Amino acid sequence: MRRLILFVGIISSNCYAQNLPLAEAALERTYHTVRYDPSYISIPYPNGDVPADTGVCTDVVIRSFRKLGIDLQKEVHEDISSNFQAYPSKRIWGLLRPDKNIDHRRVPNLQTFFHRKGMSIPITDKSSDYLPGDIITWMLPGNLPHIGIVSPKPSKNTDRFLIAHNIGAGPVLEDVLFSYTITGHYRLNLE
Repeated sequence: MRRLILFVGIISSNCYAQNLPLAEAALERTYHTVRYDPSYISIPYPNGDVPADTGVCTDVVIRSFRKLGIDLQKEVHEDISSNFQAYPSKRIWGLLRPDKNIDHRRVPNLQTFFHRKGMSIPITDKSSDYLPGDIITWMLPGNLPHIGIVSPKPSKNTDRFLIAHNIGAGPVLEDVLFSYTITGHYRLNLE
């Protein structure tokens, strides 16, 4: 099983090649038929997943990481179990302890996890700063957090790459990078 390592150093062109597998895994997710379903259910641990034909925006990310051999359920659960106060679980959802069934499926928790693992990179208004495999979070109207992955497919209409995400109609590719307020920009580094 691969592990995330802290991202240290200067971002280089090597990041593009290194993160292409995540971008391709996210692209592959858009070929699946998935009904948007945010229901809470108990799932196995580790490597638990909701039924394959259901999911939300975070499941696109979780399943893409899984293609790389990274279990975000386990990674987030271990970190939140050791650092519960660093996560927004109590403040946002009133939780008093970690929940391995849902913690990794919540955008604010993934933002905290990615930040804690040193994956945060600057948010800019330059599309060239967003490379395939980058993870982007937004705040949708109504204060709804959202997450997606920059795909390797360029837009036909702009100079941007399309985003693989699930905003309610299952995983899709869309040119939505700057359609909503960006709240996070993350790039992984694998050992």
